[in-house]
Amino acid sequence: MLPGAPDPPGWWIWGRQPGPGLWCPSLLFFLVALSPAAGSYSGPGTANEPGLNVYMSEEEVRRLIGLDAELYYVRNDVINHYALSFNLLVPGETSSLHFSWHAKSKVEYKLGFQVDKPLAMEIPQTNISMQGVVPNSLSVFRVDLLCSGRMDSEVVLVMQLNITISSAKNITVLNFKRRKMCYRKIEQEARDPISFDRNNTRIHFDPVNVAPTTSTRVFYISVGVCCAVIFLVAIILAVLHLHSMKRVDLDESLSDSSSSQGLSQPSTQTTQYLRADTPNNATPVTSYPTLRIEKNDLKSVTLLEAKAKVKDIAISRERVTLKDVLHEGTFGRIFHGILVDEKDPSKEKPVFVKTVKDQASEVQVTMMLTESCKLRGLHHRNLLPISHVCIEEGERPMVLLPFMNWGNLKLFLRQCKLVEANNPQAISQQDLVHMAIQIACGMSYLARREVIHKDLAARNCVIDESLQVKITDNALSRDLFPMDYHCLGDNENRPVRWMALESLVNKEFSSAGDVWAFGVTLWELMTLGQTPYVDIDPFEMAAYLKDGYRIAQPINCPDELFAVMACCWALDPEERPKFQQLVQCLTEFHSALGAYV
Repeated sequence: MLPGAPDPPGWWIWGRQPGPGLWCPSLLFFLVALSPAAGSYSGPGTANEPGLNVYMSEEEVRRLIGLDAELYYVRNDVINHYALSFNLLVPGETSSLHFSWHAKSKVEYKLGFQVDKPLAMEIPQTNISMQGVVPNSLSVFRVDLLCSGRMDSEVVLVMQLNITISSAKNITVLNFKRRKMCYRKIEQEARDPISFDRNNTRIHFDPVNVAPTTSTRVFYISVGVCCAVIFLVAIILAVLHLHSMKRVDLDESLSDSSSSQGLSQPSTQTTQYLRADTPNNATPVTSYPTLRIEKNDLKSVTLLEAKAKVKDIAISRERVTLKDVLHEGTFGRIFHGILVDEKDPSKEKPVFVKTVKDQASEVQVTMMLTESCKLRGLHHRNLLPISHVCIEEGERPMVLLPFMNWGNLKLFLRQCKLVEANNPQAISQQDLVHMAIQIACGMSYLARREVIHKDLAARNCVIDESLQVKITDNALSRDLFPMDYHCLGDNENRPVRWMALESLVNKEFSSAGDVWAFGVTLWELMTLGQTPYVDIDPFEMAAYLKDGYRIAQPINCPDELFAVMACCWALDPEERPKFQQLVQCLTEFHSALGAYV
């Protein structure tokens, strides 16, 4: 996107995707900084006669950031202080920077470099002299960033460029700030001359430094045997995984020791405010599990099979009393119900009751039972799996879930929106971030268990009076929220506006796709239940996403929080953050909000 090109109304447009290691807040900055109105300019600029120009060319910006644009630090003697103030993150695999410059009149310069961790990075080298005269014709000079390989660390470096105009004899100081990750060579060389670190950053080591083996033939044979063993193990694990996916009963004998982690137990090490590179210190998660869902796979399950899979949690219909209707669709209903204790009839507890009307088809009943089992057997404070079912002959099946007295999260947010001025249940921005953290905690637990939700949204969450949020399944959601689902000609209603591009086009679902949906859910929270992409035809969604369009930043949404959303919408699934990182990122931001409230 060229500087100054207008954006479509109400939309935020990306350039190409950032390279590995570059977080989306950097993109957010440059989309602002590359426009003519961005930044704070000062200097004796001349309108008719070009003077000094220092900038990064379009090729260099594309290499570092992935955008097709030039980034000017000085244009015609006018300094872009906004661009100079930004501490740009250099991708790990990048070992040199290129700057373009020229001046019409005689301009003297002097270069200097400073690094905060000399043990991790040597003083940068350049292919030009450290002082001299800025060339009159367009030239490019290179700055080499040389990591020492002695330690793992993030290095902050500053390139200082002192400019002196001969006619004025005054000195202008330009400081270019960069951050770069350096890694130890020893650990990597012990494995391979060319390897990857924990963040999938490519690091190249000189093969000369690798310790030679006693026999090249033995080495290659060993590598071949190891690869064969790994391949066989991968096949066995894949078969076991596919076999386990067929089981609806996901009960586990051991509970996850980390399932209770959430906002009530914040990390004592989390003290920093949200930064552009947050969270660098988050523990990486293994690669996302990917599942390809065939069309109408749920409809291949019969009603008898669905009932058989929930038979062990079936209870008598007589124990359930239906009270108020909380939500109603064409064929589905959600009631506020009362469940009587089996051993002590005097004890009662409130429950959600999902059921269907008489006109519901057998397929719709089967899908309700099957989709209700999505979270069954999982135990986490931010998940709400089913507790019981009623499947007696001659009666419409009912699904029971623990009661949350403020009900559906989407309806709650919209209620707050409608009466925002004098709402007794008014919620603050800090409360909304608190809700987002809880949803991210629940999704992080699902990701660790390799469970893919595939329909994360505010409509599939519930909330109580203490603002505790829990994620539910999507049973009956298509009927209760019909405007959120669309059929794209394949006889299958899908949440098109919440789906990642790979899920929308190729029906490929993974935890990375759930991360995309979490970004949209975070947008729902900050807009109090508005519908995303409301002006876009569902049939055009895939084309819009491919072209780089995203929903606009909500009003009163901080830049740091919108940057978190933006990271979730990277086209490449590998470039999206993990839920574990999102939890830490939002927790730090929540702590920072608390410090000023």
